[in-house]
Amino acid sequence: MTGRAVEVLSVGPLALVEDLGRPGFAATGVGRSGAADRAALRLANRLVANPERAAGIEVTFGGLAVRATARHTVALAGAAAPADVDGTPVGHHCLVDLRPGQVLRLGVPPTGLRSYLAVRGGIAVEPVLGSRSTDVLGELGPPRLAAGQVLPVGPEPDDLPLVDVAPVAEPPGGPVTLRAIPGPRADRVADLSVLTSTAWTASSRSDRVGMRLEGGRLDWADGGEIPSEGMVRGAVQVPSGGEPVVFLADHPLTGGYPVAAVVVDADVDRAAQVRPGQAVRFRFVDPPWRDR
Repeated sequence: MTGRAVEVLSVGPLALVEDLGRPGFAATGVGRSGAADRAALRLANRLVANPERAAGIEVTFGGLAVRATARHTVALAGAAAPADVDGTPVGHHCLVDLRPGQVLRLGVPPTGLRSYLAVRGGIAVEPVLGSRSTDVLGELGPPRLAAGQVLPVGPEPDDLPLVDVAPVAEPPGGPVTLRAIPGPRADRVADLSVLTSTAWTASSRSDRVGMRLEGGRLDWADGGEIPSEGMVRGAVQVPSGGEPVVFLADHPLTGGYPVAAVVVDADVDRAAQVRPGQAVRFRFVDPPWRDR
């Protein structure tokens, strides 16, 4: 096998090609999608001197193994899954060299949920509407990765890596507090304080569409669904059952349930690293525009 590529040997529960998404198509019914933890993908790309929009591999709960077909410089970020190259342990948030034929394997991360692999040059699968992201809700973009696939890697950028290691904290394993502001339909919830006073638990039904929460109930103020309206990443929607959903990367573009709150954009990446069974709290903060 020749050429700049990586061969997928195993994928674990889920592995996807993701970049920063396809903005600008919401009016035609196409969501942005992209990496669930955008900060982690950006960091991995910066380490190997890729443009921040370059596509990498998003790995959910470990299990990825890839073989290099050429010499590659790679970096891992996000959930710090145990990693090795041909049995020799390697770290996250640092540069890793792969020689032709060497295999990089990821185990299950002790904390966090999603790890990101950036390859210098970027994963160069065919873009769809300007993005190489896989949208699992819209079924758009590259297919989910499977053993046997060979992913082309683009030419190395002119820029060279500037650092060998980035000192970044790993995702927490304990309770996670998400900052939020009251949503546009906060008045449709009988008691909004329940959102911040409840110790929620991330459900096993969570996915890239949204983090579903259990452990309490937000009742509607005056019943009934509302006319469908636009939804954004970070929206905390309250279905009729009262258990809120925090929308993530592949959220629907519209919805008819009240949005009680919206998670601060920077904390949506933190939400994407929350694993099932982990505790989640909300804390209201002032809207960022209040001081302007």
